[in-house]
Amino acid sequence: MAGSEGPLKGIKVLDLSRILAGPTCTQLLGDLGASVIKIENPTTGGDDTRQWGPPYVEDADGNRSDLSAYFMAANRNKKSVAIDIATPEGQAQVKRLAAHADILIENFKPGGLAKYGLDYASVSQEFPSLVYCSISGYGQTGPNASKPGYDLMAQGYGGIMSLTGDPDGAPMKVGVGIADVMCGMYASVGILAALRHRDQTGEGQQIDLALVDTQIAWLINEGVNYLTSGDVPQRRGNGHPNIVPYDVYETADGHVILAVGNDGQFRRFCDFIDHPDLADDPRYATNPARLEHRETLNAVLRPALQSRDTAAVIAGLEACKVPVGPVKTLDQVFATDQVAARQMQIAMQAGPGEVQLIGNPLKLSRTPVTYRNAPPEFGADTQAVLNAENPFDD
Repeated sequence: MAGSEGPLKGIKVLDLSRILAGPTCTQLLGDLGASVIKIENPTTGGDDTRQWGPPYVEDADGNRSDLSAYFMAANRNKKSVAIDIATPEGQAQVKRLAAHADILIENFKPGGLAKYGLDYASVSQEFPSLVYCSISGYGQTGPNASKPGYDLMAQGYGGIMSLTGDPDGAPMKVGVGIADVMCGMYASVGILAALRHRDQTGEGQQIDLALVDTQIAWLINEGVNYLTSGDVPQRRGNGHPNIVPYDVYETADGHVILAVGNDGQFRRFCDFIDHPDLADDPRYATNPARLEHRETLNAVLRPALQSRDTAAVIAGLEACKVPVGPVKTLDQVFATDQVAARQMQIAMQAGPGEVQLIGNPLKLSRTPVTYRNAPPEFGADTQAVLNAENPFDD
């Protein structure tokens, strides 16, 4: 197949990032075929997430490696090179690698790399065609630029926690580091746009990306709801701010997700639960009316669904073309034939043995993603890379 090694084959990425946002970006670029060299600090044992366990990968004798599950989630298709950038030798080594690179990505505090001569202002003088992506908590400018940034802080400052959780409970973070992950996704898009510009003009540039900015950007409808109305959105648990019924409902033996997107679906749903009268009631006949009368409607819907088994609700609503679905635990998720069919669980051979990872969701018909290198053990590629004439060669 044409392009079987990925659409970004030949693109070279120098990764000075750690934790999750930057590594998410560089793993995605690596999956798409880019060659990625990950720089890790030998004085700290490498990326912080190597210590964010258990669980860890163990060898056949039960010896723990430095491959935590957290680290592996965002670090395949990379080489690990141990370099101390606080030393002149380390700074020279990074600049030698930068001379070969198309992209440099870092997530130090703004100004943190200047003392090493590795900030954008310094590096761009030597390598003007380099695409340089800087990720920080609040960005390179603004009154909060000097503050550290963490996913939880971004979720709080950027508003998503105020929208998440039980209406009567505390503000709640999302169950995974979604602010970091989405920042990495935005970084990937920005880098590819900058590469397009570089290819057309020969000119590199800096991409200034903040966790908080990207968190605010993906407030999406709730953010614009507020900007349009001036009303501060409230937590609704699993309920939707603009659609009713669109929620998680208890059944006799579990839960189902109901997502009624239009009035036709609502009428069919009412027939299924033996309450056809609801669809003709002016309080519920249209979505705006259902929004206004959310609580009285749910007072009828919840008991009607609690009397039915999950499987019966799903089968019945699917038959009448009303959007419905289960709430799966992760053991159920990865046991599905859908995951197998879409290759969303993959096996790779790492240093201590085979590891199981989450697959890339991108399905490109001509240039598919590739899984060439398992997440590396700390510093595994240091000598090979530093001694190579072409350090980014796979």
